[in-house]
Amino acid sequence: MIRVTDLHKRFGGVHAVDGASIEIKTGTITGLIGPNGAGKTTLFNVIAGAFPPTSGKVELDGEDITGLAAHDLFGKGLLRTFQIAHEFSSLTVRDNLMMVPPGQPGESLISAWFKPTEVKAREAELREKADEVLAFLNLTHIADERAGNLSGGQKKLLELGRTMMVDAKIVFLDEVGAGVNRTLLNTIGDAIIRLNKERGYTFCMIEHDMAFISRLCDPVIVMAEGKVLVEGTALEVRKDERVIEAYLGVGRKQAAKHESEAPSTASNHEGAAP
Repeated sequence: MIRVTDLHKRFGGVHAVDGASIEIKTGTITGLIGPNGAGKTTLFNVIAGAFPPTSGKVELDGEDITGLAAHDLFGKGLLRTFQIAHEFSSLTVRDNLMMVPPGQPGESLISAWFKPTEVKAREAELREKADEVLAFLNLTHIADERAGNLSGGQKKLLELGRTMMVDAKIVFLDEVGAGVNRTLLNTIGDAIIRLNKERGYTFCMIEHDMAFISRLCDPVIVMAEGKVLVEGTALEVRKDERVIEAYLGVGRKQAAKHESEAPSTASNHEGAAP
């Protein structure tokens, strides 16, 4: 569904994405991991239209979408969520969902004045759709709560729900687990799996929680220093020497050597902070 070829993004002298090439296959939940500063979010931002690339190519279902703005990509079914939820805090949870679909007749002053029946009919359809989404996500009990009063995890579920109000082809999830307790994270994971299996959603997610990645994602793509380092199953990438080195800064052999030397070092510096 998504093909990224030799993508580069520079910010002045910073080469945030340095020749990254990835493919996201239709119907998968693809994980994107890597240490801080690896270029993951910048790659997301370029694909999703927040930034134009310095060079390279992005395709959606074979169509060149390189440099298209986020609102144009929204119309093509490419959506993203954010590490920090972007809810409309003064609106209710239901209203946050109902305002997502574009081209509503109520957005036109002329339609509001001269076609009130059409406006009300569309609003009734959207309300029904929103209530279906709320039921799917087990959020019906907070439908009339102001979105700004929700917990961090509930806001992440609401963002996921907003992608369900339109015909999304692929959804990019940026650290959906950040700041979310384990119970609610499991609920979010269940919803993503159901959307993938039951409704055919394709996902790509940035996440640091490897247990969450291992449960949901296949394949997993690892980035480091703006480049794609390796791709494989969660188990394969966790055992890969290059991945260990990218995260720890040392290879497995060096890490083992340091670990074996640690007791003698500690004994020579008794009382020192670890």
